[in-house]
Amino acid sequence: MFDAEILGFSTPPGRLSTMSFVLNALTCALGLLYFIRRGKQCLDFTVTVHFFHLLGCWFYSSRFPSALTWWLVQAVCIALMAVIGEYLCMRSELKEIPLNSAPKSSV
Repeated sequence: MFDAEILGFSTPPGRLSTMSFVLNALTCALGLLYFIRRGKQCLDFTVTVHFFHLLGCWFYSSRFPSALTWWLVQAVCIALMAVIGEYLCMRSELKEIPLNSAPKSSV
């Protein structure tokens, strides 16, 4: 998870790791809907999470990630998580607000 060299498309472990990052971005987009709930804050939270992941990779491997595939996968995951999270949050923000909150009485 924190090894930048394993990501890639040429080996089965690399493809599996890449797909796990993409699936993680999709599930985190649902997390944005339930925890953030504001479309304007989705990109900020997404970049912050991936920045902390960058720091974790840097400290784990004791070197800055320099593999191009790692940066490409992270860019795709940031885009997926932010766009899908914003879409879901905007959809919930635009729900109709009921004006009549009083209980209906049957006469």
